Amino acid sequence: MTPATAAGERPGSFALGALVFGAGIGALATEITASRLLAPYFGSSTLVWANLIGIVLAALALGYWLGGRLADRRPEPRLLGGIVLVAAVFVAVIPFAAKPFLDFTVEGLDTASAGAVVGSFLAVLLLCAPPVVLLGMVSPFAIRLGVASIATAGAVAGRLYALSTAGSLLGTFLPALVLIPAIGTQRTFLVVAAVLAASSCFLLGARYLAVTALLAMLLLVPPGAIKGEEGLIHEETSTYQYIAVVQRPDGRRVLHLNEGVAIHSLWWPYSVLTGGEWDTYLAVPPLLGRPLERVAILGNAAGTTARALGVYYPAAEIDGVELDPAVSRVGMRYFGMGANPRLTVHDADARPFLRSTDARYDLIVVDAYRQPYVPFYLATREFFRLVRDHLTPGGIVALNVAALPEDKRLVRAVGGTLAAELPRCSSGRRSASTRSSWASPSRSRAPSCSAAWRAGPPRSRRSVDSLPPTPVPWSGRSGRGRTTVPRSSG
Repeated sequence: MTPATAAGERPGSFALGALVFGAGIGALATEITASRLLAPYFGSSTLVWANLIGIVLAALALGYWLGGRLADRRPEPRLLGGIVLVAAVFVAVIPFAAKPFLDFTVEGLDTASAGAVVGSFLAVLLLCAPPVVLLGMVSPFAIRLGVASIATAGAVAGRLYALSTAGSLLGTFLPALVLIPAIGTQRTFLVVAAVLAASSCFLLGARYLAVTALLAMLLLVPPGAIKGEEGLIHEETSTYQYIAVVQRPDGRRVLHLNEGVAIHSLWWPYSVLTGGEWDTYLAVPPLLGRPLERVAILGNAAGTTARALGVYYPAAEIDGVELDPAVSRVGMRYFGMGANPRLTVHDADARPFLRSTDARYDLIVVDAYRQPYVPFYLATREFFRLVRDHLTPGGIVALNVAALPEDKRLVRAVGGTLAAELPRCSSGRRSASTRSSWASPSRSRAPSCSAAWRAGPPRSRRSVDSLPPTPVPWSGRSGRGRTTVPRSSG
């Protein structure tokens, strides 16, 4: 690597292309990795992603403008190499500066209703915007250095933008699919920083490889806890999300995903009953009026519902459908999910799973409606029509909808959509923030819930203590008498 030192000396096309390609990797890899850095604190909702993408685009736009102006004033190859090297150092600092900053931000904004929006905005602005601005300066600066005459300006600009975009593609997929699941967020940032530092050496010279080596040595620093929490016994960053298992003083184990707003699975050492909404599903099989033979759980998580069904209905075959294989592994290791030989775990998204199977079920459990993550494609008429088509005659679909105590719009919308596709639909309030609903395509008269529950497994009767003896038929209408039916073609 031979540096081009004089302002009038043009770097070779290979050196300039390699620098632009490395900068493209760095810009998008920083954005993708930052999403995982924020997830344990602010989640990965659409609003958080909007902040991340919006600020990155704004930072790139500012970088383009600054890079073009600076290139006209000082068209020096070594200056461009130095910009990329400084960006590499900024990226390397991000994971070490992030934890205390994010802890402070979350603590200060926990009481704010828009805490995730404001907090993620500030975090991205202060942690990620500086290096992205610097990397945005690279393309216009490189074009200025690469253009020898106006006759070749278009070809040079096209080649460099193509290389930058190719680098961005690699920077998108490599962290998401390989680096983050394999080595974690901190080390992914450091790999990206080392790649940027190495690319700067094409203009700065081989002696600056020492900076690359120094950044690479930081990979030896132990990552430590991603998000420290009392009782934390396991945490990891999977392809899909941040996963944490916490041991409570009373012996419970709970599963948190991303920022930990909701508990997604719970395990007791001495009982499969949890006292939570998972127990409610045990009250549904007696309503069939026949033995439970086959169950699908869409949103299996770490297997709390499957474990209880396996104890109280041991003859039933259970298909547990969970999108994230890492969550299923955690369920096997920490939540006793492997104790039920009748459980088959499917690592798949719920809707494609139903499309791909010919199986029909006596009971389909949908456990996917937890704020702030409600997959819209699991709350449409098309989805509930698909569920209906996979029920046996007289079969039942059961779901819990977790909503804010003061906001029942989600409950009304999901319930209205469900009632639009399955004519026999009832609901009962599990708690101030959770409503349990069950529905059947059968139009025959529903059995007495009280009588059915009394005929169920004796030890499971406490699971329905909080449900009314006679659940309310769901008409699919909101409080003002207007049908609430979200529609989607997806």
